[in-house]
Amino acid sequence: MKKTVVLGTGPAGLTAAIYLARANMEPIVIEGEQPGGQLTLTTDIENFPGFINGISGSELMDNMRKQAERFGAKFKRGWVTNIDCSKGYIQLQVQGLGEIETKSMIVSTGASAKLLNIPGEKENIGRGVSTCATCDGFFFRNKKVIIVGGGDSAMEEANYLTKFASEVIVVHRRNELRASKIMQIRARENSKISWELNMTPTEVMANENGVTGLKVINNETNEEKVIQTDGIFIAIGHTPNTSFLNGLINTDDMGYIKVKPGTTETNIPGIFACGDVQDNKYRQAITAAGTGCMAALEVERYIEGITVSDWMERNSQ
Repeated sequence: MKKTVVLGTGPAGLTAAIYLARANMEPIVIEGEQPGGQLTLTTDIENFPGFINGISGSELMDNMRKQAERFGAKFKRGWVTNIDCSKGYIQLQVQGLGEIETKSMIVSTGASAKLLNIPGEKENIGRGVSTCATCDGFFFRNKKVIIVGGGDSAMEEANYLTKFASEVIVVHRRNELRASKIMQIRARENSKISWELNMTPTEVMANENGVTGLKVINNETNEEKVIQTDGIFIAIGHTPNTSFLNGLINTDDMGYIKVKPGTTETNIPGIFACGDVQDNKYRQAITAAGTGCMAALEVERYIEGITVSDWMERNSQ
């Protein structure tokens, strides 16, 4: 019987693994399809504390993994296919690993950005294509960029990008935006934002130096054209990686795991959640790492027989 298992190896899962390993909890960390999570697709990270000149996403995740391994965390590759909590402990069925029994578990499987699935998109992620304006906007100072999307997130990111870019072009496949009225007003009033509505993106154009343009088709006239740009930000939403839970853990309407206020506790005793899988607001490496720390500390108390509420009450006195 294991003390704890961590699902996922993004900044949340790896931070949890570091804390758990240092506490002699001997965590088993299960990697999924994308070890290191979305951050491995980010070429340069300049807003993670401690790195004066920045660091690549893959290097940061590799360093965090090695740090967890140094303290005794064990990494295994597999995919969870079933979770059974009916026996008083957690029983995992893991493809490639078989059955794992554990007293506790941290779910840190993240969320995947929705992509357009058009030619040139995936191969140019990190070369001008991004899914995070707050992560990569700084690199497009005084450049022309495109934001694809029509919801609140797209409008928020468009406004944010105007702090750096010389021009921001919103491309949306409908004539009307889905964003709330106030978000539309803010974007419409921003002189740096222009509009290409009723346009469907069909291909990301690039050369050896990166993105050069976005090919779109007019939905009314079927006319094709290329919008010249230095960067393309995809803002059409995220999908939390929770389908494998099969409804065991409570989630909201979008599929994000619900946790008790101020904690990482789920509705199932012994199961905790951290990182983007339970956060659809911030989605930053540093906030994910923070909740990873929280989850690890709460798992320690759970194994010791101390409830999170009792622990929080003690600390508040």
